[in-house]
Amino acid sequence: MTNWIQLLKNGNKPALLAAIVNVIIAALKAGAFFLTGNVAMFAEMMHSIGDAANQLFVYVGSALSKKAPTPKYPNGFGRIVNLVCLGAVLIVAILSYETIVGGIHHLLNPSESGGLWINLAVLGIGIVLESFVLYKASKEVFHDAGIEHVGLSSYPKSFKHLKKAKPPTKLVFMEDLVATSGGLIAFAAVLLAHFFGWFAAEGVASIIIGVMMFYVVGKVFLENARGAIGETDEEMLAHIAHLLADDQDIVDIQRVEVVKEGEFLHVEIIAEVATSNTVEYVLNVKDRLLTTILNQKGIQDVIISLVGDDGVESWTGTNSSNLTENRKKLPE
Repeated sequence: MTNWIQLLKNGNKPALLAAIVNVIIAALKAGAFFLTGNVAMFAEMMHSIGDAANQLFVYVGSALSKKAPTPKYPNGFGRIVNLVCLGAVLIVAILSYETIVGGIHHLLNPSESGGLWINLAVLGIGIVLESFVLYKASKEVFHDAGIEHVGLSSYPKSFKHLKKAKPPTKLVFMEDLVATSGGLIAFAAVLLAHFFGWFAAEGVASIIIGVMMFYVVGKVFLENARGAIGETDEEMLAHIAHLLADDQDIVDIQRVEVVKEGEFLHVEIIAEVATSNTVEYVLNVKDRLLTTILNQKGIQDVIISLVGDDGVESWTGTNSSNLTENRKKLPE
């Protein structure tokens, strides 16, 4: 039991915060929907329920992914977070479908809903809380990217660093971005329906929110599917190739593999050293390289094989499109 508690402490904190906040928001929106029958509120309720379930699963998955390798699972559990994210987006897909169907039904059969101030108050609270979670997620994006947080300006700047964020952080950020935007759209729809008599606006809002949810489904699904299979991290591969090429003891590089599994990177290297070196010297070089590479961000384990110089140049020092095919040429 203690081990499980310790694992959960290492889970993705923004995902846990987002799950708690979305449970509160979902309860408020459910109450408002049952009191007023507002279709835009129904869409927002479904969205918050889906987000709460997703983010709870992602939090648990991110914690389990940090479990140490065992004899039965020697490669560790890094890909669990990708599998959990894949399962989470299926929930969002189902709720997205129901949201769009509800919106279409209201669009074809528009009707007036009451409780203006209840709807606006609940949506307003939801927007404020979702904005707070989105801000926390943007800070985590910077943390994952290894960049110092820069205050409120981190939110707009976080988009360009989003690709470097861990899968759980990216999922929370995208879901809360859609949730905040969806809240604003639903808020506008309620105002249009009440003050301008355009009752179909709530149905339009529901459809737009559902489509945005589907976008998150597609984006997150593709990224985590690649992670579950095992994707090469080209940026880190290039960085490690530079470290090796700049090392005075490395004569040539035959192969570098950097595979991303969940939040972690696994590295495999085959490099050449001068044949005149003693075994003891080569072992010291290997230990030094292991320490250097393990200190790079996100790397969990490294396998290094040092062989004698074969006199044939494998690394050209230029970027090559054949890198993923033959692993003989490494980028600059």
